[in-house]
Amino acid sequence: MQWKPITEPTLTNLVDQVSFNEQGLISAIAQDEAGEVLMLAWMNREALSETLSTGRVCYYSRSRGKLWRKGESSGQEQHLLAASLDCDTDCLLLTVQQKGVACHTGRRSCFYQALTPAGLTNLTSPNIDPTNLYGTTSSS
Repeated sequence: MQWKPITEPTLTNLVDQVSFNEQGLISAIAQDEAGEVLMLAWMNREALSETLSTGRVCYYSRSRGKLWRKGESSGQEQHLLAASLDCDTDCLLLTVQQKGVACHTGRRSCFYQALTPAGLTNLTSPNIDPTNLYGTTSSS
């Protein structure tokens, strides 16, 4: 499966149908081809348009206040395979081809902590040392 870029005027028409929140954002869940949920991030109109038109996944970083092209600093890119909008048009599901790991902790998925009667339990160990991704463990 390979993403076929969406062009105008269809691109604008599709993005106009999205229900962005009060901050102009929509949540975007990224899953791999096997359906494993990798992460949740946010997109604004510009990030969604770029993603749909290029096939390279772009999010909006709330902490940095700017576009965040997944993998731009770590090399752990996401390439779009499919995109779906939920019934309320306020959440995206992206099927992506993940290059490397998705999580800034060096794990394949951001969802590695189980809530158990004993507290949080790590389900996986990092695949890559976060310092090798960003030079620090606090980057995202």
